Amino acid sequence: MVITTKAIVLSAIKYAEADLIVTCFTESTGIKSYLLRRILKSKKGKLKTSHFQPLTQLEIVAFHKDKGTLERIQEAKIATPYVSLHTDVVKSALVLFLAEMLKNSIKEEETNKPLFIFIEESLLWLDNNSAIANFHILFLLKLAAYLGFYPDASDIDQRYFNLAEGYFEKNDTGNYSRNGPEIRVFKQFFGINFDALVELKLTKTERSNTLDLLLVYYQLHLQGYRKPKSLLVLNQLFN
Repeated sequence: MVITTKAIVLSAIKYAEADLIVTCFTESTGIKSYLLRRILKSKKGKLKTSHFQPLTQLEIVAFHKDKGTLERIQEAKIATPYVSLHTDVVKSALVLFLAEMLKNSIKEEETNKPLFIFIEESLLWLDNNSAIANFHILFLLKLAAYLGFYPDASDIDQRYFNLAEGYFEKNDTGNYSRNGPEIRVFKQFFGINFDALVELKLTKTERSNTLDLLLVYYQLHLQGYRKPKSLLVLNQLFN
């Protein structure tokens, strides 16, 4: 079946001598992986290597067999050109981290248009703004809502946050119950949008500890979670 759809590139891995295996989150059918033959050596083909950088927003024409095998892309063009996402050093590090987290998190080969729109619009905000030091924390918190494990904030005034249960509580109930500075900072991310990040002033320690807290939360609630390899680079840039 020939499909025309928007797609967000999550990864591109070299295969054999001149091929790429590209994983995309598509608007029409969720996660899809494609084998792009000879793309690394072809200079005249319809497909360009530059189109498959992490989190590039594409419009593709693809042939889907939907049998769990690698699919084929016939045509690809940039749907939304970025201004700074792949040229700014800090944003590029964020892109690598977010692409890893998204590939870790999204597994379904089915339509999820609200999630697609959220990622699409979030990336455009990141591309067009400069107050981005805490973007990844808010992005991951908001992403959890689309993945089905957004924390219950109905008792957000309580001192403790239970990582395993995903809610705030009055007392320490065990190993997964946390309080202290990182919980006070974590609470500041609830109920805000990306435009409010400019008002959120965190120290490097607060930012690092809050991200670590959120990654533990993902580890507990996301099946098959893997620690992102790009985390070290990200921490070095923001610290």
